[in-house]
Amino acid sequence: MAHAIEHEYTTTGLNHRKMLMWVFLGSDCLFFGSLIATYMVYRGQSLVGPYPVDIINVPVTTISTFVLLLSSFAMVQALAATHADNRRAIVGWLLATAFLGAIFIGFQIVEFNTFKNEGLTLGGNLFGATFFTLTGFHGAHVTLGIIWLVALAILGKKGRLGPNTALDVELCGLYWHFVDIVWIVIFTLLYLIGGFDAGPAPLGG
Repeated sequence: MAHAIEHEYTTTGLNHRKMLMWVFLGSDCLFFGSLIATYMVYRGQSLVGPYPVDIINVPVTTISTFVLLLSSFAMVQALAATHADNRRAIVGWLLATAFLGAIFIGFQIVEFNTFKNEGLTLGGNLFGATFFTLTGFHGAHVTLGIIWLVALAILGKKGRLGPNTALDVELCGLYWHFVDIVWIVIFTLLYLIGGFDAGPAPLGG
């Protein structure tokens, strides 16, 4: 049975767990920011291929991006179901969010394998090093979120999620939405903008 709500009085007016989550997400912004900045600094400086224009598949990645964004809608519904104390909907929407996240990871695994088969590796050129590091770091975040969602679904199945414990779902939702927003930035910079980068222009060209 859900435990009673604990009212906290803090100088910020925020629950200490929510504050810690915001601090964590803020620090994570620095990590992603540094990786994105590194990618942009070394963008177009690979001396050997394959180059982004050779292997980036924008239409396919657009589909996986839509799936991830759709998972944010499912996450919102999971929180709404928690406030409504609808156990079946809580479990269903949490698992739906996790499932959509898993589909996104599946797309990423296929993409990584395709790029590897086409000659792009972590140590092959600057594009490969920065691309795999950034997208892999994000993929690890999505995977962690999936585990978190499944764990919450198990708790929901046991009747341990409801209005009194909505913060547990809300914190997971904050994390999940953050991961989705970061991917929008990555998708825009790496695929929509940088996905058409070719190799360096020949000398005298």
